[in-house]
Amino acid sequence: MNLALLFQDDFVAADTAVLTGRRLAHLHSVLKVAEGDLVPVGLVDGNIGTGRVLRLTDTEAALQVELTSQPPAPLPLTLILAMPRPKMFRRVLQTCATLGVKDIWLINAYKVEKSFWQTPWLSDDNLRENMVLGLEQARDTQLPRLHVRKLFKPFVEDELPALLRNTHALVAHPGTSTPCPVHINEPATLCVGPEGGFIPYEIDKLTEAGCEAVHLGSRILRVETAVPVLVSRLFDACV
Repeated sequence: MNLALLFQDDFVAADTAVLTGRRLAHLHSVLKVAEGDLVPVGLVDGNIGTGRVLRLTDTEAALQVELTSQPPAPLPLTLILAMPRPKMFRRVLQTCATLGVKDIWLINAYKVEKSFWQTPWLSDDNLRENMVLGLEQARDTQLPRLHVRKLFKPFVEDELPALLRNTHALVAHPGTSTPCPVHINEPATLCVGPEGGFIPYEIDKLTEAGCEAVHLGSRILRVETAVPVLVSRLFDACV
């Protein structure tokens, strides 16, 4: 936790927040703070700054908060991600939040198992927890927006064209002839398939909608590896 992310419910006064649970444990066991110390903090969807420890006990920490700086700029990226395996999904979500991806669409695909959609990691509480963990790592405060679409064809035909408009639209697909571009630094939409990739029908539908199929070379990467590699190739802010 490089930054303690604060929510409005944490504030007991205009400039005083109280931390408990995981964040309190981190102050004790990792940062090993004492009363009077400064710790980095940020308000969800707001500024970042510092919190001075006013009171520290086994049950809570009271911080006097001053928020003076803006968080890192978000990436101009819409990520369209076929639902990964549940254990992988939480890691990918944290990574996306850390990298500054703010618009994430989870979609279905032929090789996505139906059971993946039943994972408890898709609950609102677990989604928020993993996005918060990613933001804290990056010292960021802006929560990503996450959309779920369980029907591939209606999404690609009815919603995707509008998402692609005025963006550099790409679909990552091994075996294509075009390498993924590097450091485009412009609005982009990136589609990433499940383990095993999109099937030919899905690639055809995505390219018909306006995506260009690109590759990362001859190596086949897991989704949790491919996503940060692709994002870091596209944007200078990640290198």
